[in-house]
Amino acid sequence: MTDDAPRIFSPEYYARMGALEAGFWWNAAMRDTAARLLKQAALPDVGMSLDVGCGTGHTMGWLRSLYPRWRFAGIDVAADGLEMARAMGEDVQLASALEIPHPTASTDLVITLDVLQHLPHPAGDVTALAEMHRVLRPGGVLFLRTNAQTVPHTDDDPAAMFRKYDAPSLRRTLRESGFDVLRLGRLNALLGLAEIPRELRANKTTGTSGYHGLLAAPRAVGALDSLKRWWLGLEGRALASGLSLPMGRTIL
Repeated sequence: MTDDAPRIFSPEYYARMGALEAGFWWNAAMRDTAARLLKQAALPDVGMSLDVGCGTGHTMGWLRSLYPRWRFAGIDVAADGLEMARAMGEDVQLASALEIPHPTASTDLVITLDVLQHLPHPAGDVTALAEMHRVLRPGGVLFLRTNAQTVPHTDDDPAAMFRKYDAPSLRRTLRESGFDVLRLGRLNALLGLAEIPRELRANKTTGTSGYHGLLAAPRAVGALDSLKRWWLGLEGRALASGLSLPMGRTIL
């Protein structure tokens, strides 16, 4: 892990994550695409949403702006993130994705963002997906975001509970977990190229190609950020239309 990249589950990680979720262009662009895909899912006017790995709770607040008649709950394993979520009035509890404390068939939407890659090896992700499938009502929707294997190649890091996925294997795992995959594809293709030098530097600093901590950092919003958001949104429109990008550092 590099010195300026806080490790997941640390207080510094959630402080930085909260700042990114509140105003970073990447997070805003990902929400643009999420809203487009959720609209395709034709969710009901009234329902129940569970955020698995809710962190600071910002995603729950954003979803409430889209679905004001829904109920929202979240779980996470990190008390620091939950403290921030509770301060914003969110209904959250300390719990693991491996054992979700919600009844079977009780949820219309499960949303889980950048959680799957941080579950215990070798099969924590499979266990978590089975739990998400269990709590969903028949016809319920899973919205999942995770990272994608790309250049430079990143080795699985069991000690840090970190992995990266390729789209075909993730699709297969989802189907084996009982899900019908309506949309699955890569995102963050062109702009993701700018992350390669940063990861190569992290590899050189740590001497490993595994987990390096949270490398993104918040900064003042500039004119270029609006252009980046627009471009990433363009890739999101392609994904929503059914196009499959050949590269990209994120899988939805």
